[in-house]
Amino acid sequence: MRLNNKQKITPIILTTLLFMSLSLFAQKKAIKVACVGNSVTYGYGLQHREQECYPVQLQALLGSNYDVRNFGHSGATLLKKGHNPYYKTPEFEAATSFAPDIAIIHLGLNDTDPRDWPDYHDDFEADYAWLIAQFRKANPAVKIYICRLTPIFSGHPRFKSGTRDWYWKIQNLIPEIARVNHVGLIDLHSPLYARPNLFADNIHPDKEGASILASTISDAIIGYHGSLEIPATFSDNMVLQRNTQIPLTGRANAGDLLQVYFQQHKWTATADMDGYWKVMLPAMHAGGPFNLTIKDHDSVITLKNILIGDVWICSGQSNMAFPLNQEADGQSEIQKAADSKMIRLCNMEVLRQPDAVVWDSTALTKINKLAYFSGSWKTASALSAKDFSAIGYYFAKKINSSEHVPIGIIEIAVGGSPIDSWIDRYTMEHDPILVDMLSNWRKSDFLMKWCRDRADVNLKNATAFGQRHPYDPCYNYEAGIANLVNFPVSGVIWYQGESDADQPDLYRLLFKTMVGSWRQKWGYQLPFYFVQLSGINRPSWPAFRDMENKMQQQIPGVHMAVSMDMGDSLNVHYKRKAVVADRLALLVRRYTYHEPVIADGPAVVSMVQKNNAVMITFNNKLATNDGKSLIGFELVNEKGERLPVSAAIKNNQVWLRIPSGEKIKTVFYGMQPYTHANLVNNSGLPASTFILPLHDNKKFE
Repeated sequence: MRLNNKQKITPIILTTLLFMSLSLFAQKKAIKVACVGNSVTYGYGLQHREQECYPVQLQALLGSNYDVRNFGHSGATLLKKGHNPYYKTPEFEAATSFAPDIAIIHLGLNDTDPRDWPDYHDDFEADYAWLIAQFRKANPAVKIYICRLTPIFSGHPRFKSGTRDWYWKIQNLIPEIARVNHVGLIDLHSPLYARPNLFADNIHPDKEGASILASTISDAIIGYHGSLEIPATFSDNMVLQRNTQIPLTGRANAGDLLQVYFQQHKWTATADMDGYWKVMLPAMHAGGPFNLTIKDHDSVITLKNILIGDVWICSGQSNMAFPLNQEADGQSEIQKAADSKMIRLCNMEVLRQPDAVVWDSTALTKINKLAYFSGSWKTASALSAKDFSAIGYYFAKKINSSEHVPIGIIEIAVGGSPIDSWIDRYTMEHDPILVDMLSNWRKSDFLMKWCRDRADVNLKNATAFGQRHPYDPCYNYEAGIANLVNFPVSGVIWYQGESDADQPDLYRLLFKTMVGSWRQKWGYQLPFYFVQLSGINRPSWPAFRDMENKMQQQIPGVHMAVSMDMGDSLNVHYKRKAVVADRLALLVRRYTYHEPVIADGPAVVSMVQKNNAVMITFNNKLATNDGKSLIGFELVNEKGERLPVSAAIKNNQVWLRIPSGEKIKTVFYGMQPYTHANLVNNSGLPASTFILPLHDNKKFE
């Protein structure tokens, strides 16, 4: 058989094209990536550094089209006059000779050394600009990213002596250096700051930490951040806070155009290089239901049945988490829940309750990754209400009834949790006392022994370094509250303190710090309403209740609901939660909604001794809660002895008869652990436990 010309030429053409394709492929060079830095880049402390350091993990993520090299030098400073300047290292010479297409620079940690920052800090910006220029000389087309520093945790030996403060000065300079020098900025701090368990020596991340670095840098280089995402607080059935702008944030791929549709309006946003986008929804009046739609080029998220109203957070420990189905009248209330059409519930349920059980490895791993809280908005129903906070649910009903607007309640509470677990790390690190609570918490007397013992039970099988737990300082903030701070709310109702009752003076500092930190995070003077500890036969509780009473007078925008008359002598989880919710609701109606209601119990206005009697003047007319004789007062003499005393009510005054021959220095009220003190005002609201010094004509603001 003879071949025609076409048949003869085709194999030759195919062979030639294949050869040309192979040649072109061979000529295509991999994109060169230089990882410039110190020991974190080098991989110091990793068991298998050659396989686990972040540049090696970055290579695996980017693939064969990239050539990633590690130019980290342990101990290197950015400062040229530093004790170990990077520009004098062999790695600097190798990195510039490599002439990278992409340079990732992570330097500055070692500049917090007292040999460097105090003397040469004014050179930092210029020295960083010089280093950037060297890579541009090596390759004018290079794309440079500089990095916000990975964390240094409080256990570092120089943390309080200077490193902490110098670290944050450097950290705050880096974004400005990126702007001025027209380079990219990668945040290596935020993904790791809530993960101290990945830093055995407080400065060098482990393999998982290096993996997070590699993933963060890979996302920045490629611009891929996964499918369209929005915060978990945005879901079907949610309530959005009325009369204030609502920041709607999320993630998409870098450069993606986002479109948001709500109430016949449209907004657009473009995802930045880190994939973050933001749209500000305008302030809106109460109403609904509405739908909200978010689109990018290939995804659509539609949220349905949204109301505009008031949102409240209910938080704390087990008495706030105490469910409606266990409350005194809860079963009958559950059957009526479906009638509460304007109430929405978001129960941020915990992965494991801190009960006296050993947690398995699956739970321990998730807790270390901060995957502890989960939940979404639900309409009020028997199913959604039965396991919801009894106080939160009753409170929502009361406020909805008085204000006639939709009410959303977010429950985020953990049984037994100490207050320091609800405070953010930065705030605690910068407090001269609280910073010492962050290290070795499982052996620290800052934490009540009960909490430490319970954590020891839960973590009996834990093998990972620095295993996290919801009693760990900052944990509940990092795993939970941090996800809510961009969600505007009307305020917070708080019931916690049982796990801190042995240290009232420390608690005063912790509570004030927490309130201040949450207000700073939300960006406005967030109202706080808290429940005083109840009566129970625990000797430290009276002094704690007195501290709480004084504390509310010292922090603006903070108000206390008395509950000492609601307690149980033996059971910390008393069942009459509806009464406490009513008292919280009265306070909120008075101080947030400015209704002319009486919301507080009797408060002392003045106290004076007249002959053989002490006359205490209160701000309301007085009565007893049971119609019987007034009880609960004691006098303390100059020897510190507590004396029983007869007491009588005269309109808005209480008269106490001083025993013959006694010199009195202090007046106690309700200072028994489980007290039967019965003083109330003419609205039936109880007086708080108090300790007051007796001075002539003493007035109390």
